[in-house]
Amino acid sequence: MTRTLKACVVGSGPNGLAAAIALARAGVSVTVLEANDTIGGGARSAALTRPGFVHDVCSAIHPMGIASPFFRALPLDKHGLEWIQPGIPLAHPLDGSATAVLERSPDVTATRLGADGPAYKSLFEPLVANERLLEALLEPLVPPRRPLAVARFGLRALRSAQGLARSKFAGAQARALFAGIAAHAILPLEDMATASFALVLGMVGHSHGWPLPKGGTQSISNALASYLRSLGGSVVTGRRVESAADIGDADIVMFDVGPRQLAHIGRDRLPEGYRASLMRYRYGPGAFKLDWALSAPIPWRDAECARAGTVHLGGTLEEIAASEREVARGEHPARPFVILTQPSLFDPSRAPPGQHTAWAYCHVPNGSTVDMTERIESQVERFAPGFAGTVLARSVLAPADLAAGNANYVGGDVVGGANDLMQTLFRPMFKLDPYATPVRGWYLCSASTPPGGGVHGMCGYHAARSALGAFGIRE
Repeated sequence: MTRTLKACVVGSGPNGLAAAIALARAGVSVTVLEANDTIGGGARSAALTRPGFVHDVCSAIHPMGIASPFFRALPLDKHGLEWIQPGIPLAHPLDGSATAVLERSPDVTATRLGADGPAYKSLFEPLVANERLLEALLEPLVPPRRPLAVARFGLRALRSAQGLARSKFAGAQARALFAGIAAHAILPLEDMATASFALVLGMVGHSHGWPLPKGGTQSISNALASYLRSLGGSVVTGRRVESAADIGDADIVMFDVGPRQLAHIGRDRLPEGYRASLMRYRYGPGAFKLDWALSAPIPWRDAECARAGTVHLGGTLEEIAASEREVARGEHPARPFVILTQPSLFDPSRAPPGQHTAWAYCHVPNGSTVDMTERIESQVERFAPGFAGTVLARSVLAPADLAAGNANYVGGDVVGGANDLMQTLFRPMFKLDPYATPVRGWYLCSASTPPGGGVHGMCGYHAARSALGAFGIRE
């Protein structure tokens, strides 16, 4: 009789749960160990302000979650996951000008951009039409299964967001819309390849939307864990792994942790050179996050913002670029670029009747201790006069608070490491198999591996495929 392989997954973030599911579907006996009392890592929800208000602890809007090739292959709807599509994915208000809007249709979006419409349409329609492009972009770099598609995408994706926006668009609306999406890279917009973030997230916005999960982001983690249990896997909370001795007897160990955490856990097993490489891994800027309990919806000056699942508050391309540049220099912008969502507009379960929740964050230098509350709220008030009067309570999560709640968020970096071109392509280091470690059966599966940050589970899925291949198991 063939012995059943046993696997231990350290961490129950989306990638850890994805790895566990991929292994369990292949017949491996899987146990997930989670240090916190609640599963999910960055995909969690909690009552951060007042009873009855459900807030997302980290991620809130999930374009990559609904578009993830692995998640789409799972019956998560049968395990409680329900996606809600707001009226429009994204709104970007401007002072003294019409709000720039990302509609589900590239054609409708282009129409609303006036003279820049044809250029916008020519940029995004071919991306949306290529149904297999996203799957190719979410694969490990070597070897790409669709090299021609990736190469064609790369011609524009390797440009800076600022350069592409200025060369492609003449008007403030189109430039600001593109810049705001690109700023999710958490890099200066003049940096090489920042255009790729705008192209991918814009493409996904048109093809799949920027939805939120009903009941909160915790619903994603709960659905993944429920499906894992249906496959025979188990999840144990309150079990912090500090060393190899805490793992137990397992043939495969998947680490949904950061490089520094892996170096610590494996200090007695990993070769010194590999540990040194892990410790050289670079982290990017942190996040400063606010959650509000509100007495009423945010009083946007332009009602289009109330239709949007996500609102970008940063003004023009030039303003956003200046803000992200300051953060990269270790400074704190007076007018930070703010990403905001008001889930209760589309999901009444998030707040008591007649009341609302809102969520927002800005970028700050890694490890920052500066309180950005007033600056963030000033940006909201700028486009929604009277907002301050709706605030019943607020939760403040500075970089240190985020790191305390999730050890992977070093210095408040919520995306698993700096997103510059080389580290995005070769994370956590240059290696043919970025998931495998020098210890047989040990694999890194966090957002610090390709394809990087986001609630999509693809890092965990690819790491599990690497492990299964090493044991001669085909999916």
